[in-house]
Amino acid sequence: MNPDLLAIGFLEYVVFLFSTTCHEAAHALVAVRGGDVTALEAGQVSLSPLPHIRREPFGMVIMPLIGILTGSGLIGWASAPYNPKWAAEHPKRAALMSAAGPVANFTLALVAAVIMRLGLAIGIFEPSPAFFTHMVGAAQPGGVMDGVAAAVSILFSLNILLGVFNLLPIPPLDGYGVLGLFVSPEGAIKLQQLRFQMRTFAIIGLVLAWQLFDHIFPPVFAAAGRMLYYGYRFS
Repeated sequence: MNPDLLAIGFLEYVVFLFSTTCHEAAHALVAVRGGDVTALEAGQVSLSPLPHIRREPFGMVIMPLIGILTGSGLIGWASAPYNPKWAAEHPKRAALMSAAGPVANFTLALVAAVIMRLGLAIGIFEPSPAFFTHMVGAAQPGGVMDGVAAAVSILFSLNILLGVFNLLPIPPLDGYGVLGLFVSPEGAIKLQQLRFQMRTFAIIGLVLAWQLFDHIFPPVFAAAGRMLYYGYRFS
């Protein structure tokens, strides 16, 4: 593999690790605030990646690194435990827990966007035509700002990807749990029951989600890019 591509791949992995940790910690924190201490007792109300890696070492370490080293792309996952009995007793709180992860991702993307716009305003960044990993580039290439520009670009792009994918309303993704916010408590419980009944078919749900994601993500990401540069005067 090209050394530059390998370096970008490992930078993507660092951002993935951070972003996924924030995603799962947000799930765990909202669950605790809602009365379920399962994730707290597992140590996952934490921005340290270690408890999350201990729970999902294959999804957070092995698979992502295999994807990077083989050039097939970064693929990974994580999870936060919760008490199904608590979720059944408090379906709206459980739906908020589901929403917390994607909200964390979109928040990180917004932070990255603010950093990029500030960098453009003060002249340390310049617009870059490259997709995903280089939303901005260093105004003076060849220094440490090259890495900073790539890191903040990946933080923006990857968190939009994670947020959009996880919001797809297909079990086992978070978006299915979020549906509970828009129905009655009884309806939310029925959604939970259906999710439990379909758990053995989770892989089918993920395959369907990826098919749908291929159609949804490109226009969403293009819109995010336009919002990032909204009002910016290109020289």
